[in-house]
Amino acid sequence: MPTMRDSHSQDANADTSVTTKTSPVTSGAEAVDRRRQRVEDRLDRADVIASQGGRGELLQDIMARRISRRGLLRASAAVSAGAVAAVSGMDRVLQIDGLAEVPTAAAALPGGINFQPIQVAPVDSPQPTVAEGYAWAPLVRWGDPIHGNAPAFDPLIQSRERQELQVGYNNDYIGYHPLPFHDVTSTRGLLWINHEYTNGELMWADYTPGFPTREQADVELAAHGGSVLEVERLAGGELRVNRNSPYNRRITAFTPTVFSGPAAGHELLRTSRDPFGAEAVGMLNNCAGGFTPWGTVLTCEENFQGYFSYLNGLEDDDPRKAWHNRYGIEKEGSAYGWEQHYARFSVPNEPNEPFRYGWVVEIDPYDPDSIPMKRTALGRFRHEGATFGHSPSGRVVFYSGDDQRFEYMYKFVSNAAYDPLKRGMGQRLLDDGVLYVAALDDAGNGSWLPLVYGEGPLTEENGFTSQGDVLIHTRFAADLLGATKMDRPEDVQQNPVNRKVYAAMTNNNQRTDDATDGANPRGGNVSGHVIEITEQDNDAASTSFTWEIFLLCGDPSDKSTYFAGFPKELVSPIACPDNVNFDGQGNLWISTDGAPSPLDQADGLFVVPTEGPQRGRVAAFFSVVAGAECASFEFVHDHHVLVVSIQHPGEGGTVAEPIGENWPDGGIVPRPTVVQVWKTDGGRINS
Repeated sequence: MPTMRDSHSQDANADTSVTTKTSPVTSGAEAVDRRRQRVEDRLDRADVIASQGGRGELLQDIMARRISRRGLLRASAAVSAGAVAAVSGMDRVLQIDGLAEVPTAAAALPGGINFQPIQVAPVDSPQPTVAEGYAWAPLVRWGDPIHGNAPAFDPLIQSRERQELQVGYNNDYIGYHPLPFHDVTSTRGLLWINHEYTNGELMWADYTPGFPTREQADVELAAHGGSVLEVERLAGGELRVNRNSPYNRRITAFTPTVFSGPAAGHELLRTSRDPFGAEAVGMLNNCAGGFTPWGTVLTCEENFQGYFSYLNGLEDDDPRKAWHNRYGIEKEGSAYGWEQHYARFSVPNEPNEPFRYGWVVEIDPYDPDSIPMKRTALGRFRHEGATFGHSPSGRVVFYSGDDQRFEYMYKFVSNAAYDPLKRGMGQRLLDDGVLYVAALDDAGNGSWLPLVYGEGPLTEENGFTSQGDVLIHTRFAADLLGATKMDRPEDVQQNPVNRKVYAAMTNNNQRTDDATDGANPRGGNVSGHVIEITEQDNDAASTSFTWEIFLLCGDPSDKSTYFAGFPKELVSPIACPDNVNFDGQGNLWISTDGAPSPLDQADGLFVVPTEGPQRGRVAAFFSVVAGAECASFEFVHDHHVLVVSIQHPGEGGTVAEPIGENWPDGGIVPRPTVVQVWKTDGGRINS
C-alpha cells in the first residue's frame, strides 16, 4: 500500500498554484450574512432538479386515498363522532375508537409517554429545557482535551496542533460502545462523536467568511472528523470522561484513510498525491452515522460539496464538470475558502478530489491504531446515516438518506451473513453486497431497486463501465432507475421492537403543488414528515415493502398536519425531523433541525409512540439554545443516561456580535457541546 505523506506539507508546496479570490472590504456582520447566504445557495444549487410527473392533487385527496386504505384515520373519525370525552387541561382522558382510557399526563404505560411534555423553548432560549424530573449537564465541549496531558482550551491561541489533541467542532452523531465489547452491564464505554463542520465566525473575532488565514484553515480542518472518548458512569448516575484512557483518539480532515470495495483504485479516485486511488486525506462533513454489530462505527460524509471550488474552471467538454455539478460542487469560490491555502480544494487544480468524499467511513473505536476505511460499496452521496437493519438471514443491512431536496433513500445489503463470533473490521461485509434505492408508489407499495452494473439501464450505453462507476455516480444511477425523489431524506432507521422502518423527511420548500405524490404529499413542505415502512416479512434484506405516512409535521392547528391519527390538540408542535432513534419500548425519538423557521421555536428532542393507544402522540422532551440545532442523541447504559448533541450554538452571530450568551460557559466564544440527561430518581429515561 502506498504511504500517504503528511497532507499539511504537501499542500503547502502547492499553494502557489491555487486559484484565489479577492477579499472584499466588508463589515463582520455583512460577511456573516453573505457566508450564510452562500451556504444556503450551496445547499440549494442542485435542489432545482425538481420531481416530474406530479398530478397536482389536493393534499386532502392524497391523504384520504393513502391513509383510509388501512384505517389510519380511526382516531380522527372517532373524534368527529364524539368518541373523545375531554376534560379541561392536560389531565384530560381519552376514549379513542373503543380503546381503553389513556391519561395524557405521565403514566407507566409501555410504548407510551411517561413524562409531562415541556413547552418548547423560544428561539432565543439561553439554556436548554428538559422535562420535569430530569436534569442535564455538559459532558464534552469543543476544545476539551482528549488526554490528560493535552492542552487546555484557549480560543485565543488555537492551532492545528492543539486542536488535534482536543474535541472537535460541531458535534453531531453520537455512538456508544460498551467496554469491553458486548458487556452491556459495564459502567464503562467508548463514545464516538462526529464533528461535522466549523463556524469560523464563532471561533475567531478576526475571521472573514470565505477568506480564512492559513492558521485558521488549519484549525478548521483539524476540528472536522470525529472523537473517540472513554466514559464511565459514576455512582450518582452521571457520565465522566476518562482522559487517561488509551482509547481516546481524534480523527480529522488530515488523518489518512483508505478506500475499500468496488470503487477502490478507480481512475476517478486518483490524484497527483495518490496515483493509485487508494488513500484519501481525512474525512469531511461527518454528519450522521450508525453502528455495526461487530463493534465499529459508520460515520457519514454529508455536505462535502461545499468544500470544493471553481468548478467553472473545468472545460465544458470535460465530463467531470457535469458529474460534479450533479453533486453541487461550487462553481466559484467555496464558503470555507480553504482552496486559497490547499490546492486539493480547487477543482481545476485537482479535478478528481471531490470524488474522494461523500462516502461512509468505517472506524474501529476499540483499536486506536486502526486506519479508517471508506466503504465504497455503500455508494457516494450526501450520506445521512448508515443504520443497521435486522434480517433473519444473518445478512447485514444499512439504511441511508441522501440529505438534499428531491434526492433518494438507499439501503445496502451484504451478500454474506454476519459472524457474531468475530469483532472488528476484518469481516469485510461492507465490501461485498448490493446497494438499493427506493421507489414508492401512491398505492402504499414500494420496491428496492438494485444499483448493479450491467442490470437495467446501468450499462456502457449510459456511461457505466464498472460497478465502481455506479457507486461513484450513485445519484446518476438512481436517476436512471426512476427512484422516488423525496423531501430531503435524512435518518432512516429500523425500530428494533416492531421492526418497522422510520424515515425522516426534513423539509422541501421547493416542491410545488403540481409535483406532489403520495410519499411527498405537500407542496411547499417547510415542516417535513416521517414515513413508516414495513419491509416484506419484517426482513430488512427484502426488496419490497409497504409504507404509510406516519407524521406530517408542523403546527397542529395547520390543517395539513397529521400525527398517525392521534388528536392534534394533544400533541407538541414539531418541525424539520432530522435524526431518529428508539428507546427500549419502541418509541420513536426525533431530533429536529430547522424548527425556528416554520414554528418560531427552538429545535429539540421529541418522543412519539409507534404502537398502542398513544401512537402518534408527539411529546416534547428537550429543547436547545439560541442558534443551535438538536443534532443527534444516544441512549447510554441501559437507557439510564441520554447524551444529546447541541450543535452550532450562537449561529447567526459572531464573536464580536454574539446572539445571547456564549453557551455553555459564557466565555468569549460559544462552544458546541454534548450534554447528558438523566432522571433525577435514578430510573430509566421515559420510565
